[in-house]
Amino acid sequence: MRSNLFAPENQEQESAQPGLRLQNSKMLKIELDGEALARQGSMVAYQGDVRFEAKGSGGLGNFVKQKLTGEGVPLMRLTGRGDVFLADAAADVHLIDLEGPDDALTINGKNVLAFEPSLSHDIQMVPGAGSMGGAGLFNCVFRGRGRLAITAKGAPVVLTVDAPTYADPQAAIAWSAGLQTGLHRAEQFGLGTLIGRTTGEAFTMSFAGRGFVIVQPSEELPQSAISGTGGGDQTGVGGVAGVLGGFLR
Repeated sequence: MRSNLFAPENQEQESAQPGLRLQNSKMLKIELDGEALARQGSMVAYQGDVRFEAKGSGGLGNFVKQKLTGEGVPLMRLTGRGDVFLADAAADVHLIDLEGPDDALTINGKNVLAFEPSLSHDIQMVPGAGSMGGAGLFNCVFRGRGRLAITAKGAPVVLTVDAPTYADPQAAIAWSAGLQTGLHRAEQFGLGTLIGRTTGEAFTMSFAGRGFVIVQPSEELPQSAISGTGGGDQTGVGGVAGVLGGFLR
C-alpha cells in the first residue's frame, strides 16, 4: 500500500522517556508510566494498559469555586502504562515546563489539555471581575515543577509586559502569575463596542508588572452567549478562563 499518509512525519513519535510530548502540532502524546491528568473527552487514541477515571469537583475548595462560577471543566485521571493521544478540536498544542516552587503560570481553564500530577493548581478570580457575572472570570494558577500542555486556536503571540498591556479576555490564554491583572469596560479606553464585538462582551483585561501574556488569534464565545446561561460545559467551550471546578487536589 502506498500513500503520503505513511510519511515519517505522520508516524508515531517515540521517546525513551515517559511523559508529555508532542505527537504533532495538534496532538499530544503521553507516554504513560504511572499517572497524568487530562481534560475529559480529549482522548483520541491509546495503546497499552491504561485506565481512565473521571473526576468531579475533587476537593471542597474547588467544589465551592465551581458552584460560584457556574462553570466547570471535568478532568480524568490516567493511570497505567501505555501511550495516550489527546487533542481538542484540532487546536494547536504547546508544552510548558515549570521548573521550581517559585515558577507559576496563570492559564485560561479551557486551554488546559493535560498536566503532570506533580504540579499544584488553584482557581482564582480575575480582580475587578465581579460585575461581569458568568462571562468566565476564573483562571487556574499552576505552580511547582512539571510539564503541562495547553491549546491555542491559531498561532499565538507572546507579549512581553514591560508597559501597560491590554487584551480581549476571550483571547488571553495564559500569563505570568506575578502580573497585576484587572478587568475594565471598553468604554474606559475609548474603544466603545469594538472590543468583544463577536462575543457580546464589552470588557478588556489589563496587565501590569514584569512578565508575559500569551494571546491567541481567536475570541471564544462565552457559554452564556451560546446557551443564555452562565454555565460552562464539558467540551472546554465555556467562559474565558478558569472554569476548573473539576480539577483535583
